[in-house]
Amino acid sequence: MNENNLTRRQFIAAASAGSLAAAASRTIPAYGNISKKAGKLAILGGQPVRTKRWPSWPVWDRSAEKSVLSILRSGNWFRGRGKTVSEFEEKYAKLMGVKRCVCTVNGTNALLTALHVLDIGVGDEVIVSPYTFIATYNVVIGSCALPVFADTDPETFQINPDKIEERINKNTKAIMPVHILGLPANMDKINAIARKHNLKVIEDACQAWMAEWRGKKCGTLGDLGCFSFQNSKHLPCGEGGAIIGNDDEIMDRCFSYHNCGRPYGSVKRTSGYPIIGTNRRMTEYQAAILLSQIKRLEKDTQMRNENAHYLTSKIKDIPGIIPHKLYEGVTRAAYHLYPFRYKKEHFNNIPRGKFLSALSAEGIPCSGGYGPQYKDGLIEVALNSKNFKRSFSKKRLNKYREQNHYPDNDQLCKEAVWLSQSMLLGTKRDMDDIAAATLKIYENRNKLA
Repeated sequence: MNENNLTRRQFIAAASAGSLAAAASRTIPAYGNISKKAGKLAILGGQPVRTKRWPSWPVWDRSAEKSVLSILRSGNWFRGRGKTVSEFEEKYAKLMGVKRCVCTVNGTNALLTALHVLDIGVGDEVIVSPYTFIATYNVVIGSCALPVFADTDPETFQINPDKIEERINKNTKAIMPVHILGLPANMDKINAIARKHNLKVIEDACQAWMAEWRGKKCGTLGDLGCFSFQNSKHLPCGEGGAIIGNDDEIMDRCFSYHNCGRPYGSVKRTSGYPIIGTNRRMTEYQAAILLSQIKRLEKDTQMRNENAHYLTSKIKDIPGIIPHKLYEGVTRAAYHLYPFRYKKEHFNNIPRGKFLSALSAEGIPCSGGYGPQYKDGLIEVALNSKNFKRSFSKKRLNKYREQNHYPDNDQLCKEAVWLSQSMLLGTKRDMDDIAAATLKIYENRNKLA
């Protein structure tokens, strides 16, 4: 990834801090009604569109301090000696509309646990999206399985369901759709393909709390759904994760595995420890923070959606700016990030990096998002490791390397622009600032060449 592609967490931190705010403020209606006297670009020494700070994230609820301090003072920080994690699991399962929830120390470990309990490991293949945070395919590699990418649908930023079947073979065991940026993947098509080929579906919903597909919450549509509660997330506690599902036997295995293999429910003791397990438990004070943060989740989700839809209406007619598209089955998005595509040919062929710098100078924090991570060398390191050489034949690994071409994703990585979720917690006038700054750059495109 180039220097213009911040990591997701670096970008969100910059946006939340509002560190790019400029020196004076004005509000201009968006494209179609906007004044044509846009003025000199801030990057060239002009007055920036925006000076106000953006909403910060995360937001602390002072009412939670009593419960957190009570846990800290009690010394019952471990879930085995308390009840706070269990309380949150019950509330989150109810909110998501599923029977069960098991909390983990983070979202990555939720995904690792899901892969393990569904018996996906050495020699297997899992189909994933190439446009995702690195954890999605790291957990597959960490399970000594091959992450097989299916190309991206650039309009939606999601895995292209029409590219999945061509990647399926006798070694494929699961599809791991990612509702990346909090925008739901096409679960109708993905589940139909999984049923046809008898594959498991693990939803990486780590950025998709409260997002919905045909009225059902993302994370409830496959065999298991996994979430993250990391500091930048809409339901944050610093670090944390969860697995949700409706199959009691599978969820019993999740609980037992994340709790050192101790017996639980249908997982019975046959010796000292009935199954191989790990310690991936959430702590009591993490859960106390989550119980506080969950109170604002519905209201914030609604606000993000309203502002996202308004922003789309304001920028969609600016030449070269193509907002993301939601599939017909999406009844609500989460908007962990608001994405659009930048077509430089409409901006006098100004490179995206210069556009991002110009937008930032106008007081609009932004990022180019993910790069083509399958080219960054990490996967090749895994393929050359002793574990992978022992688990896969040379012929199979070479064939895997040969299919490492994803033209649609490559193009998306060159065009994507991200705005932080915390920006969507502002007002419609804040969205007008984004639109005004974008149009200002378009109208001054010849001066940036």
